[in-house]
Amino acid sequence: MTKQGFELGNIAVDVVQKDIKHLHLSVYPPVGKVRISAPFRMKLDTIRVYTISKLDWIKKQQNKIRAQERETPREYVDRESHLVWGKQYLLKLNVVKTKPSVEIKHNRLVMNVRAKSGKSLKRKILDTWYREQLKASIQPLIAKWETHMSVSVKRIFIQRMKTKWGSCNFKNQSIRFNTDLARKPRECLEYVVVHELVHLLEPTHNARFKSLMERFIPQWKQYRDQLNRLPVRHEKWVY
Repeated sequence: MTKQGFELGNIAVDVVQKDIKHLHLSVYPPVGKVRISAPFRMKLDTIRVYTISKLDWIKKQQNKIRAQERETPREYVDRESHLVWGKQYLLKLNVVKTKPSVEIKHNRLVMNVRAKSGKSLKRKILDTWYREQLKASIQPLIAKWETHMSVSVKRIFIQRMKTKWGSCNFKNQSIRFNTDLARKPRECLEYVVVHELVHLLEPTHNARFKSLMERFIPQWKQYRDQLNRLPVRHEKWVY
């Protein structure tokens, strides 16, 4: 793997060349860092020309990322606000001697933890709980939309993702979902499920993809915009 870069006006572009077949252009939060992964064989001038052709898209993505509201870091202390399915709950810590757990009681998100549990362990406990909530909600949605679309998902992965709500591997018919979706409204989750399942019918975001989205979930643009307006989790970014 080799690293180099160039500038286009006030946009710095990092280039990473490695053993891959195609170019991959990414714009990363929180400031809109631009990175291109390219095959070893590709000349830097060719990569530059490709990047110039994508300048409008890059600027649009940068503006979107910079306008996105971001949460402050979570400390996992009493009365700290946490989201579950789009609703805010105040965290309540209980010290227990049994296995750690999380549950919702009225307007409280109750975390049962052992004494002297640190922030990293509390975060891990809550992330695991979010993953469980998401898994339980995704299964019936997948079953529902597989029938409507006449598609089949072979594997489902739920994981923490920094830059995507979901992704679809068209070739092996697997779908990945961002654990953070358990913090967003349920209609946003269904939109993402439909979005990724449509990719089993159309891998790209072309006119056919948009037509299929209109057919299956006519309000998809409304849900997409709602999801993208919501504050996103604080992350540490290492480039």
